[in-house]
Amino acid sequence: MAARGTDPNSKLSFDNKHKKIGILLLGEGTEFFDNMKQGFFNRAEDFSKLDFELILKQTKAVPDQQLKELLAMEKKRIDGLIICPCNDTRILSEIDKLVDKGIPVMCVNNDLSESKRFAFVGSDSYKSGVTAGGLMGLITDGVAEVAIIDGTPGIKGLEDRIAGFKDCIEKNYPKMKIKTIEHCNSDDYKTYETVQSVLMEFPDITAFFFTSGGVYGGCKSIYQLTQRYPFTVITYELTEVIKDYLEKGIITASICQNPHQQGSDALTIMIDKLFLDREPKNEINHADIFIKIKESL
Repeated sequence: MAARGTDPNSKLSFDNKHKKIGILLLGEGTEFFDNMKQGFFNRAEDFSKLDFELILKQTKAVPDQQLKELLAMEKKRIDGLIICPCNDTRILSEIDKLVDKGIPVMCVNNDLSESKRFAFVGSDSYKSGVTAGGLMGLITDGVAEVAIIDGTPGIKGLEDRIAGFKDCIEKNYPKMKIKTIEHCNSDDYKTYETVQSVLMEFPDITAFFFTSGGVYGGCKSIYQLTQRYPFTVITYELTEVIKDYLEKGIITASICQNPHQQGSDALTIMIDKLFLDREPKNEINHADIFIKIKESL
């Protein structure tokens, strides 16, 4: 993903007053967001000549929790905010209030395009859903009974993934049917139990589409049945858990979106904005997506 950024060794004049950059992410305790955090920290080292600090907080995808942390960051007098927002009108309102006070806000990984945020860095979630639908269609020859295992309701990026998946199969693979959509809040225990329940209620299921976390629990449940039932399983990202299940042949393919690069590029754009008063070349900065299978690990 290419993002136009600041050269930390540039001779351009810039405002080097101390800046506080707030970073508010979801996915507390998940490897995906751990990788994104590392992207922020690694990129920050490149700007060691600039005077700034990162104030990073994570919450679960619960609007009340995120709103509490957002208000706490405002009290710390942050100069800019990078946020992976919940889809909630209160979060949108607070973003707009910050911008009205002269504090630039940008979104990462999940977008609130209707807010006053000045930029977004992350994947094209709808396109990644279309990719998942096309990939499953190719693998199954367009014939499958699909269970969608979703993360937390109300996350726009996940909603867009499902919409893209649905649109793709409706248009291109009419013999693929979605039997159920289950929300598991990216929780491994709940996903494990949900997959068991889905297979009992829908014994004709032949494929799973995991839109978010909880893959370990879901795949563990599937693994116990693979000798009797072959399944096509499409997931996202390339965490250690996903690598393990790709190698075991439980996950058929995974769509990756480079969270480390998302963090790095988001910080670059915010540094440009705060120190050089420079707008990003593009308001929307989409991450490239790539597909991993067992043989490409």
